[in-house]
Amino acid sequence: MTSPLTIPAAPSATDRWTPRLWGTLLVLCAAMFLDALDVSMVGVALPSIGSDLGLSTSTLQWIVSGYILGYGGLLLLGGRTADLLGRRQVFLVALGVFALASLLGGLVDSGPLLIAGRFIKGLSAAFTAPAGLSIITTTFPEGPLRNRALSIYTTCAATGFSMGLVLSGLLTEASWRLTMLLPAPIALLALVAGLKLLPRSTREQNHNGYDIPGAVLGTASMLLLVYTVVQAPESGWASARTLLSFLAVAVLLTAFVLVERRSAGPLIRLGVLRSGSQIRAQLGAMAFFGSYVGFQFLVTLYMQSLLGWSALHTALAFLPAGALVAVSSTKVGSIVDRFGTQRLIAVGFALMVAGYALFLGVDLDPVYAVAILPSMLLIGAACALVFPSLNIQATNGVEDHEQGMVSGLLNTSVQVGGAIFLAVVTAVVTAGAPENATPQAVLDSYRPGLVVIAAIAAAGLLVTLTGLRVRRPAHSVVVARSTTEEAGAERVAVRD
Repeated sequence: MTSPLTIPAAPSATDRWTPRLWGTLLVLCAAMFLDALDVSMVGVALPSIGSDLGLSTSTLQWIVSGYILGYGGLLLLGGRTADLLGRRQVFLVALGVFALASLLGGLVDSGPLLIAGRFIKGLSAAFTAPAGLSIITTTFPEGPLRNRALSIYTTCAATGFSMGLVLSGLLTEASWRLTMLLPAPIALLALVAGLKLLPRSTREQNHNGYDIPGAVLGTASMLLLVYTVVQAPESGWASARTLLSFLAVAVLLTAFVLVERRSAGPLIRLGVLRSGSQIRAQLGAMAFFGSYVGFQFLVTLYMQSLLGWSALHTALAFLPAGALVAVSSTKVGSIVDRFGTQRLIAVGFALMVAGYALFLGVDLDPVYAVAILPSMLLIGAACALVFPSLNIQATNGVEDHEQGMVSGLLNTSVQVGGAIFLAVVTAVVTAGAPENATPQAVLDSYRPGLVVIAAIAAAGLLVTLTGLRVRRPAHSVVVARSTTEEAGAERVAVRD
């Protein structure tokens, strides 16, 4: 990353987007939309799936965890593969696999096959997500144009998640299979459009070979980490199985780092983490998604188990947050241009902390407009500010040939953060579960989990504030040189 990051100039008339450019962005947004849509739809359909296929609760959780395992475990490999083999090619092949896996999930009649289909779908998303993001960052020049594109792109995730909640409530009434099949035709349409619209990309030249040992160690360590975290609440955090698994993860990660430091063409160039801005983006992504996933999990239990709301009623309760993100999509890019990513991320995390803290006051007879809606609006505003800004901050100043790598790293932080913090919140709530399970006692057992969620968001705020603590005129940060020798670091002017 040797190119300097300067404050971008205002867009000129020649910066207007062509219809083809809009088409490219829409194809990439469709993949992001499908990813979020699929994640939110399956959660509401789980009870019907269990009843129809005769699956136990422990087996049901693997329908969700199988997807997370494939997605979180292979993102690092997916990002680097996009750089080496061509972003367009990797994106389109993975999107085709996603469509086939969706068909498989809707047609199978056994739990193991459904879990296998979910794993394959997660695996394909591990390649479409970093490839899609890196196509945007290499197609749209750094500055206002890229900021606008990324704000629209990341907004599609929130829109897909919100629509998935509503659609799953409606489709599950007919058949849970429809929730599995719906992404297939959308993915196929996006694939056909992508063949015509996506810009052709060349493979990275002079990449010093393929880092096969790094790919094996990186993938194995991420798969084992996600698997261990997902299984820990059931096996016990202090059990021998869990502790040995974490030890094995530590050994694999240590070996991975050693291999990457010596590799001529590493899977992850460790020098990228010499940038404080990059580290804050990765840690912020973990705190942002981890706190929100934990919040959504607890609030869904609260609404359906304690208040007796239907799946559709619950989805509509979450809808204002997603709607706020969707409405603000075209505005976030210009706000980033004016104030910079660091300030927006800090404001967004402050809004998240306020929203989570406000929800602590809910009771068993809430008035939605007074007790729940304010939190949803605060969290929706936070998501609108934080998620696009994190993507912009992580990819700014990165050479084109490393955009896939950084995109994979950011998406890995998102998924691993979600898996780890959801497991922590679940463990806290389970530890405080009452023997006399009255509704009030259950609600009281949820409150420590909400406190942990707010604390995770507060940690993300503190990490972000470290980037604002010392304001230098040039806003300089250390970014490693993009060379194979990793001889040192250079100062570049960066607008956080």
